[in-house]
Amino acid sequence: MSNQMAQLQEATIKAHCKTLRMPMIASQFGTLAEQAIREKKNHIGYLEALLLAEVEERERNTIERRIREAHLPRMKTLEEFDYTQSPNVNAAKMRDLAEGGYIDRAEPVLFIGECGTGKTHLLTGLCVAACRQKRRVRFTTAAGLVNELVEAKHQLQLRRVMARWSRYDLIAIDEVGYVPLAEVGAEFLFQVVAERAEKAAVVLTTNLPFSEWTQVIPNARLCKALLDRITDRAHILETGTESYRFRRTAEKKKGAKAN
Repeated sequence: MSNQMAQLQEATIKAHCKTLRMPMIASQFGTLAEQAIREKKNHIGYLEALLLAEVEERERNTIERRIREAHLPRMKTLEEFDYTQSPNVNAAKMRDLAEGGYIDRAEPVLFIGECGTGKTHLLTGLCVAACRQKRRVRFTTAAGLVNELVEAKHQLQLRRVMARWSRYDLIAIDEVGYVPLAEVGAEFLFQVVAERAEKAAVVLTTNLPFSEWTQVIPNARLCKALLDRITDRAHILETGTESYRFRRTAEKKKGAKAN
């Protein structure tokens, strides 16, 4: 085959790949063809390698898109979590949750503990694990969620925004209890959680024991109803009271003084 003919074929293949939206095949067909020759693969083996490269690339892109759409505050995985600094957290339990069965069963997950005990890291880690399974995930703080829904109500867009939140496979709500909620905000939080009960999963973090939730949700009846929905069939994990961030800072200062 002449060099000109080979260039024409290459350009034609790339054009077809562009039409079919197969960028990985377009970039790899030549390299994989050379590899197939070296490894003495037949045409079926070459085609299999080519399609596998495209499938893997699409899966990577899907996972990256899911992580972007989750609006995570920062990228933290469960693999990075230091369980030695948080002895209250059961590593085996977290590995089990990471497999995603709780999402399929629409079971809530709650992390309860003081600031700096790893709640947000664990919540974010579960979000990343769900994204890796190509599930639709959305992270928010309790205040952020309430503010968005209040704004949507003012703009007469509440139904549309609520429908969007209902489409996620997993909603992660951070910092429940950090900021007192006005009654309308508490009602919106209850509505989001209640609509997902036994239908879709929610993960929450809080620094308050359940007995103190009336500090941020003064309506006792609404508070009780919210807790009823959140705790039903829930996985409740306590992360402790001692901040590992504070302890780490104190150890650094102690080390600096020693030097």
